[in-house]
Order: sequence, then structure tokens, then C-alpha cells
Amino acid sequence: MDIDDASHEGKGEETKAKRIVVILVGAPGSGKSTFGEQVMRSSTRPWVRICQDTIGGGKSGTKAQCLKSAASALKDGKSVFIDRCNLDREQRAEFVKLGGPNVDVHGVVLDLPAKLCISRSVKRTGHEGNLQGGKAAAVVNRMLQKKELPKLSEGFTRITVCQSESDVEASLNTYSALGPLDTLPNGYFGQKNPDAKIQLGIMKFLKKAEVPAANAVSEAKSIQSSFSPQSIKEMDSSSNGPVNVSSFPENAGKDLMKGEDLAVRSAGSHVSLNDPPTLAFPSISTSDFQFDHEKASDIIVEKVDEFVNKPGNARLVLVDLSPRSKILSLVKAKAAKKNIDPNKFFTFVGDITRLYSGGGLSCNVIANAANWRLKPGGGGVNAAIFNAGGPALEVATKEQAKSLQPGRAVVVPLPSNSPLFSREGITHVIHVLGPNMNPQRPNCLDNDYITGCKVLRDTYTSLFEGFASVARSQEKLAKGSNENHGPNPSELQDHTEGVNMKHSPNNDQKSKREGDHDNDRSKKCKGSQDEVGADIHGSRTGKLEKNNDKIDGSMTKIWGSWAQTLYHIAMHPERHMDVVLEISDNVVVLNDLYPKAKRHLLVLARYEGLDCLADVRKEHLHLLRAMHDVGLRLAEKFLQEDASLIFRLGYHSAPSMRQLHLHVISQDFDSKHLKNKKHWNSFNTAFFFDSVDAIEEVSSNGKATPRDDDESQLSIELRCHRCRSAHPNIPRLKSHISNCRAPFPPALLQSGRLVLAPCNADVGP
Repeated sequence: MDIDDASHEGKGEETKAKRIVVILVGAPGSGKSTFGEQVMRSSTRPWVRICQDTIGGGKSGTKAQCLKSAASALKDGKSVFIDRCNLDREQRAEFVKLGGPNVDVHGVVLDLPAKLCISRSVKRTGHEGNLQGGKAAAVVNRMLQKKELPKLSEGFTRITVCQSESDVEASLNTYSALGPLDTLPNGYFGQKNPDAKIQLGIMKFLKKAEVPAANAVSEAKSIQSSFSPQSIKEMDSSSNGPVNVSSFPENAGKDLMKGEDLAVRSAGSHVSLNDPPTLAFPSISTSDFQFDHEKASDIIVEKVDEFVNKPGNARLVLVDLSPRSKILSLVKAKAAKKNIDPNKFFTFVGDITRLYSGGGLSCNVIANAANWRLKPGGGGVNAAIFNAGGPALEVATKEQAKSLQPGRAVVVPLPSNSPLFSREGITHVIHVLGPNMNPQRPNCLDNDYITGCKVLRDTYTSLFEGFASVARSQEKLAKGSNENHGPNPSELQDHTEGVNMKHSPNNDQKSKREGDHDNDRSKKCKGSQDEVGADIHGSRTGKLEKNNDKIDGSMTKIWGSWAQTLYHIAMHPERHMDVVLEISDNVVVLNDLYPKAKRHLLVLARYEGLDCLADVRKEHLHLLRAMHDVGLRLAEKFLQEDASLIFRLGYHSAPSMRQLHLHVISQDFDSKHLKNKKHWNSFNTAFFFDSVDAIEEVSSNGKATPRDDDESQLSIELRCHRCRSAHPNIPRLKSHISNCRAPFPPALLQSGRLVLAPCNADVGP
């Protein structure tokens, strides 16, 4: 047990401060002991490091000895580092119980690449637990296979996940700066998916890890060189097709050279916003549609050359399953002649559905050579992508379009429950349909290559423009921009055309109806951009299930990229200080960027796994009450400034934006952003779940259950929220409510659903 000899001046005050138990979580070689020692050297807070490897008088001891020493140190007013691997919940459970009213329990997870941990363990000498040399590699591999990342539900008040050495440095600075009376905000920081698992079979990837490398560079080179077709097959026996690395750009392996482990990052994690946006696409129409390869390769290189420098640092990758692919050879040679930057466009041999797990290539968007019905089936790329994407991809596709015309594209945000999302890091699939020269397939052009080449050019233009919209959105999110959060749904659909290509006597009328529907839908989607937290239905492509089925503790939903904005603000408010008004341990407060009234604020929960009200359970009751108290305080503050205002606090039953958030909205609805029926009805029908009712329902039933007809409430006729008179449109309604002084309905005047100044007591009947 190591004790920090920091100065104990003012000890009387320190003992009143909260002590902290920091449970270090990580494989051997991840740097747990170093972390604790560095904090203890620089912190003014008294710390104790409890290491099971030395707890028995300098020798290895037991868990019970560690618990006893930790309890004793806490009793003496010291904070504690628990320096054990703590890689599963059972190993952590007894130490979490050390927490209490005056003791916070933190988890610091050193989730560094397996390759780095193995390298450190193999090379070190004089280790406290004698885990070094060749045997260390096998031990690290075995332990990582059983890794279970900690969750707040275990009893932690704060968890920080470090996935790189820069993350570790930032966490070190945070804890080193803690004074005796300082505390840290509660919550989960640094890891989007707390359920991420280590991929099995790391030793297959690192067979030679038992032999200490001469230096880090040679070790990284040996890892990079191991990406032969045979080693890829060994690493994942389910990988289809070999991977040809000869067509990689020179810097394609930089991530691995920096020590990033393929096996760790591919399992359950997503492509980082800081990765270059990458589109992987197959050659369109050259397989089953039998388009001429020479002509097709000319068009591919032509369109790539036009596009490749437009979306900043984005990359384009032409993919084929066969290492003897004619189209890859032609395109590669022609691209070289045009001097196209090989870091921005290159070819790749492999399975387009396993580019990361099977070949180490990070792509966030893939293109699918679809059929006109946009349905699974057939063969080739279309069947492979729909099979890999699972039912979630089919559902998401249907939400965007019912059919597809040659030369067009439809961008589909990939649901988080799709294997392509969780395993490969794919965020979008872009369906495209090229020209057909095969007489055995529908709409054959009978070798009309004048038309065919025009259609193929249009196809690639639509594909690349669709990708550009995604790339721009990722770039804005990566920069922390709040001007346009994520891809504009209407922009993503600019290249979509839901037209049935089969001609029939009624086809013109049907096409017109479908076209009208698409235009209407596009307008609705565009309208949904007029806010960050209030609109409900425009881009929400998933529906709440009646039985509230959950996956990993969260409602099964499809969240578009722009719909993640509130989540990012709640998890990392320090990056959004231009919009954040208040930050506390539990909540973040900001103005709705598109307010629907004179005063319209959002109170965001700072908890992982709470996407909406349907995710709330009885254990979250304290959070609902805290959010309500914050909203009430803000409303009362505004009432002191303007006593004529009246406020209502509540949640949307089925919000369009991810992350549980409470609306604090004044009842004047005087705003230029209130534009349509859905805006109004989302706050003035049963769709709006009053905060006091949510608290009561969760307290009584353990959860708040949205009504079956919630979404139908959005399309009902417009009625004044006071006198309930009907109005034909929003301008007429706004004109009416600006003058209406009728009492509010009795239901709203009960149980504190309305917050008003004492001088407004006459708002009732």
C-alpha cells in the first residue's frame, strides 16, 4: 500500500470533504500503477494506492486485504486508488460498496489497444507482480477476452474511459488538479458504447508477441506486414475473400503504426468523428448488369477526378471481392495516369460488408448496387449488404424510399442496432441504381451506350453528392459546429426518387401521387431542422414499440446523425460552451436554438442510455425530480423578469432528438419558429407529457408509458390551448392566441402543471 505524503495542513477541513475511491480498470500493461503514482506525486489531496501485487508485505496478497486497507484509508480521510485489473463486474463489486454519502466511487478505465498493453508487459522488468517477458502476452490476451466495461448502474458516480494515451494524459491532469475539497461532476465520460467488447482471438493477430520486439517501430511494422490474405483469414475465419493491401495508400496503415489495435477497435465501436469520412463503393452495373468495363472505368475515374477534392479530407475506395478484378485493374491504371491523389482514392480487394473487421479499413459510408425495388435478394453486393445490415437496414430503407430510378441514389442513416453499424462502424448506406445492359434483367437498354453512359455518370454523381452531404455533416460535428447539426434530412433525400419504374395505364397518376408525397415529406423534413429540441417527427425514422422492448437498456430507435446533437452536448458540454447556460452533475441547460415561444429552454440529462422518457425507470426518479427542480427554478427566474409569462414543463413522448430532455416553455407561443401543425400539437396535445405526471407515473408504476395514439396527436386540428377553439392554419391560430384571455383548461391548472406568478392567479375559470 503506497501512501501519498502530501501536506495535511487544514486537515480538519479536509476530513469534511468527500473522499474518492478510484477503481482503476485495465489490462496488465495499461498503465494503472503509473497513473496512480503520477497523481499522488502532483496532487494536494491525500491519496493511498492499494495494489494487490504488493499488499502482503511487498508480496502478492488477497482481495480481502485490499478491501480492509481501503476501508482503513477512507476512515483516515484519505482518497484511494484500487490498483487491480478489475476487468469484470464481479471483481469490482466489493470495492464499489466502499462508496457512501461521503465517499464517491469513480472508475478510470484504461482501455488502451491490446497491442500496446502486450508490448509494455513483454518488455518491462522488475514488475511488482512479476508479469513480464513472454508469458505476459498470453495473460493479457486471456484477460481481455473477458473484459466487461463498467457501468454507472454498478454504483459508480463517475466513469472515465481512456482509449488513447492523450485520453490518459487528460485524465491524469484532471485528478492531479483535485484539491482536498474539490469534487468532479458525475456521469459517464469518454466512451460512447459502454457495452463494447474485446474481439476474441487477439493472439491470432499477435502470434509473435511473446518475442520482445527490438523497438516499437519494428513491432508496428511486423503488425502491418501481417495483413496478408492468410493472416486476415486467421484473424477472422468468417471473413469472405482475401484482402489485397497493395492498393492501399502509403498512409493507410498509420493507425496501426500509432499503436491502435484492430481487434479492439473493431468490436462494438464506431468510426470516430475525427477519422476521415470514407466511402467504399462497388463498380456499378459492371457485374449483373453487364456494362462494358472500359466505358465504366472511364466514367469512374472521370467522376472521381471531379469529386475527390470537394469534401475536404474525405476518401473514396473502389472495392471488389476478386483479387483478379478487371475493373479494379483498369481503374487503378487510369487513376494513376490522371495523377489522382492515392491517399484520397484507392482500390481495395475484399468483402464490402467486412472492410474493417476483415481488412482494417475504416469506412463510415458504403454504397449498395441496389435493385429498383430497394429490397433484399438477388445476388452480389445487394444481397450481401442487406444480409449484413440485418432487418434494421431494410426497415430504415423503407422509411426513406419505396423504389429507385436509374441514375439516382438514396442515403439511409444506418440504425445503431444493425451489425454493420456496431461491427464495422458504418453510419450510412447509399443505395444506387445504374443502367442495365443485361436483357435478362428489367429495363435493359439494348446496348444503347449513349443513354447508358449518361445514366452511369448520373449514378456516380448522385452517389458522391449523397456522400458529400454525410461528409460535411461529420466535419461540422467534429469541429463542434452548432450551426447545422448533422446531415440535413432534406439534403440527404435530394437524390432520392420514389418512382415505380414499371409502366402501367395508371402509372402517370401513381407517379404524380408518389411525387407529391415525396415533396410533402421533403418539406416536413426541412421543417424539422427548425429546432434542436422541439420537433418530433420529421427525421424520426423509428417508432416506439408498444411493449417498450429494449436492447442494451435503451429503446430501439433509428437516430439520424443530426439527431445526436443533444447527446453530444450532454456528454461533452465543455465543448459547446457557446450554447450551454448551466452545467451540473446531473443536467445541462441550454436555450432551444429554434424556440417555439418567448422563453424556451431545454434541460438535458447527463446520463448514458436515457434517450427518451420511455427509457426512464424507477431508479431514475431522482433524476426526473432534479430536472424538474431545475426547470422550475428557471421558470420562476423568468417570472421575476416578466410576471405576465406562464410556463409549462414537460417531455415529448416520442422526441426526434436523442437524449432525455425536459422542455421549459412559456405559453405565449410567440415565435417565428413555430411554423406548422406538428410544432403546435407537440406542445398542446397528449403528445406533451407534463413533468409532474411523468414523476408521478414513474413513482407509481416504475416507468412512464407513452399513449398508443401519441403520434396521431400531431396531425389533429389546431386548437387554442386556452379556449379550445379550432383554427384552419398557424397564422390564424397565432393571431387568435395573441388576444385570447380565456381561462386555461382545468386539467392544466391542477397538480402544478402550469407555473405562473401570483398576480396571474385569475388564469383559471
